[in-house]
Amino acid sequence: MPLLRQTLLVALLALAIGTPAAAVDMPVPASGIPGVSDAQLSPDFWVARLADADKLVLDRAAIAALNERVARLDPSMHDIRHLPATLPRAQVTGWIGKLTTRPTKPLFDAEGKPVDASTIDAILGNAALDAVPAQVTPRYGMAVRRAALRGYPTDRRVFSRAGDTDIDRFQESTLFPGDPVVAVHTSKDGQWTFVVSARYAAWVRSDGIAYRDAAAIFAHADATPYRVITGAKPKTVYTPEAPAVSELQLDMGTRVPLDTTAPPDQPVNGQSPYTSWVLSLPVRDAQGALSFHPALLQRNQDSAPDYLPLTRANVVRQAFRFLGERYGWGHAYNGRDCSGFVSDVYRSMGVQMPRNTRDQSISPGLTHTLYTDKDSHEARLKAAMALEVGDLVYIPGHVMMVIGKVDGQPYVIHDVGGMSWKQPDGSLRRVVLNEVSVTPLLPMMFSDDATFVDRMTSIVRIR
Repeated sequence: MPLLRQTLLVALLALAIGTPAAAVDMPVPASGIPGVSDAQLSPDFWVARLADADKLVLDRAAIAALNERVARLDPSMHDIRHLPATLPRAQVTGWIGKLTTRPTKPLFDAEGKPVDASTIDAILGNAALDAVPAQVTPRYGMAVRRAALRGYPTDRRVFSRAGDTDIDRFQESTLFPGDPVVAVHTSKDGQWTFVVSARYAAWVRSDGIAYRDAAAIFAHADATPYRVITGAKPKTVYTPEAPAVSELQLDMGTRVPLDTTAPPDQPVNGQSPYTSWVLSLPVRDAQGALSFHPALLQRNQDSAPDYLPLTRANVVRQAFRFLGERYGWGHAYNGRDCSGFVSDVYRSMGVQMPRNTRDQSISPGLTHTLYTDKDSHEARLKAAMALEVGDLVYIPGHVMMVIGKVDGQPYVIHDVGGMSWKQPDGSLRRVVLNEVSVTPLLPMMFSDDATFVDRMTSIVRIR
């Protein structure tokens, strides 16, 4: 495609000399996404272009070392396995206070009405910070379902602008079934618990956590044999005999122990297990106590006996399993956001990353290159052209995963609200996406006069 090559050279020259980005002069299909054909929406297209598709990027020992380094060095991670028997009040209120503070900007409800001060007062009052004792005894627990992690002890959804109801500013992240947590505080109404997990500390609905001693919690989390969920979000089979584990969603990267006590020739929850994997899943009783119950995951649902090998082919294939999934800030909408997307993909290969975009981009445990206003267009562009499959590219508030090149131009897959690009008349065309999408990198405009590459803050390479 000589025209595409010529266009790329013009764009590169424009960036290198610091002039505004050139208008996109490449095929624009009906989708409005320049340079992306139907063929490029298949992982096979990108895997076929890799010369070393199945070569190990990191082996198991190297991944373990990477995870240990991130857990030890990254301040956003929490070592909940080695907490003391009691925690000082200042530590607990410090965790809560990072999220649960009085908003400094106006907020709006789902109907577009301003959230008044009395509503905020009630929510903050429910946090009951004054009830945190001088010494807190942590309670070990485990998530029994996919459960929202919130910045405040409320289900109320709030937004920065009236009518823009996609990004709930009280939503933070999500727990998955089997995630170990430490509970350190309960809301005034008892409906919410502030928990600390390995990657996040926030409020969760109290009935989403079941409790037991730490030894039992971590013995289950570490149990073998197990299955690793490699599909986007498969579910256990429907079973009226055990509603708590019926059609339970298991998101990509979740590690679930197998129940080795179930006789292979006897029914599990009224159904033969011979076509399924028998999982051991956490269940909460009426008093909040944790037990484990067998559940069936059909063998035709995507899972593996261990984490997938970390290869470029697997990175691409795992990323494409989310293609078209609705964008969900903080894992809302039963989906995920940009940083949740990339971390869940890498989690299926055993890599444990920080949860949020900013933490990922500057993590001292990850291999990253930072960019500031002192870095020239030429330096940024050179780095963009040297990107490799699996690299993570960060701009303020967003992350993209590199999947390869077409005619020398880098392409990315990312969970993104939309794409803007410059038309021949100089105007910007914006396409609303709100999904996991494939786009070229270089034409993407951050603003009227700056491209994504201009605003690049970091490149993280999982190596």
